[in-house]
Amino acid sequence: MLEDVERWLSTRSWSVSDRPLKKLIAAKRSANSTVSVVLPALNEEATVGEIVSIIRRDLMTRKVPLVDEIVVIDSGSTDRTSEVATAAGARVVHRDEILPRIPAVPGKGEVLWRSLLVTSGDIVCFIDADLKEFSSDFVSGIVGPLLTDPGVDLVKAMYDRPLNLPNEPTSGRTAAGQGGRVTELMARPLLNMHWPQLAGFVQPLGGEYAARRSLLEQLPFPVGYGVELGMLVDALHLVGLDALAQVDVGVRKHRHQDGQALGRMSAAIYRTAQLRLARGHLIRPAITQFERGESGFEPRTYSVDTEERPPMAEISEYQERKAA
Repeated sequence: MLEDVERWLSTRSWSVSDRPLKKLIAAKRSANSTVSVVLPALNEEATVGEIVSIIRRDLMTRKVPLVDEIVVIDSGSTDRTSEVATAAGARVVHRDEILPRIPAVPGKGEVLWRSLLVTSGDIVCFIDADLKEFSSDFVSGIVGPLLTDPGVDLVKAMYDRPLNLPNEPTSGRTAAGQGGRVTELMARPLLNMHWPQLAGFVQPLGGEYAARRSLLEQLPFPVGYGVELGMLVDALHLVGLDALAQVDVGVRKHRHQDGQALGRMSAAIYRTAQLRLARGHLIRPAITQFERGESGFEPRTYSVDTEERPPMAEISEYQERKAA
């Protein structure tokens, strides 16, 4: 490990307990900062309501006014995600209603990018909507350093990710620390080989992170699964390693995807890395996988997300909103 990464781990890796809520509230008031929480959601009716309710209960009260707004961006749910989120107290905005001049494409990064146009916080906190046994520590932990340390611009959550053991859906048995397979098999090797300064991040692909709006509006957003890796790499080049940090928030539980879905995710992440390593380098932006059919193994080819949205600061509608 690089010497500057070892130093970074000792100075920019914290625990949620390092910053009590009272300290955060005092810092927020002193800086006159505002905090927005964004939940990108697609068919998350089973979990989104509880997440919203817990944030409102713990962090949006008169005594603890840490969060100023919760916005759920629904990217085309066919279940009751919008109704459940609204009932829990979130403001729900549908992806296609944001910036209609630019037709939306499927993908998590697309939703996060568009969320900048419908939120107002100086600090924007992204939380995945499929988390189970959610704790408000996920929000307060990653927002904390941004409120107390003006030199920090982006904070990732770190946590254990237990993996449910196969063929035992009701047993409750898990394999400790075995979640995050794409992280270990794709993202971590890429970062260690090509961006070793980022090798200290425990969960580089984690969906829970917070950043200053002033940074986010300058970053391009890969529209799909590559958004987290792309954001880390671009932020490193823009603001430097010492402006990045991570906070231990405990344990993250969520539903796990099958192997083929993880393969498509890995391909998108690799493509995001390739674009940053050599702009314009020609590679085939597709992945072929196999499923057993009537006549043996049959190929299935999927396109890999290659489109990226420009920095929000370049969008005229965003510029007009800031000027208003």
